[in-house]
Amino acid sequence: MQLKVLQPYAVFADQAGVARIVAQSQDGSFGLLPHRLDCVVALVPGILVYQCDTGPEVYLAVDEGVLVKCGQQVLVSVRRAFGGTDLASLRAAMAREFLALDAQQASLRSSLVRIESGFMRRLADLHRGGAA
Repeated sequence: MQLKVLQPYAVFADQAGVARIVAQSQDGSFGLLPHRLDCVVALVPGILVYQCDTGPEVYLAVDEGVLVKCGQQVLVSVRRAFGGTDLASLRAAMAREFLALDAQQASLRSSLVRIESGFMRRLADLHRGGAA
């Protein structure tokens, strides 16, 4: 199989000769072999493992995204990804990086909701005051 891992700004990995892939969805881990039917899967943050015909397993920490298998092509499109050789340190780095950024994004979304609701309240007050 041909595996491409895409990020919004770059191609993170482009590997030919991949014999198997293991990724994580909301329903749990799943594997892909070369003759599996085509599919589209929403990925959750986790460890993506692939192994070439000749060589050791390669571990990638990936953020949420989408995996598309079409024939022998497998495209993985994620927000963030990074690789490593030690699975334990990769999992710890993934938790540290992805969870910290998710907490920052949640705080930002909360701030935006407060700003929007304040704006809407002032707009409603202005509308009621102008109609009277």
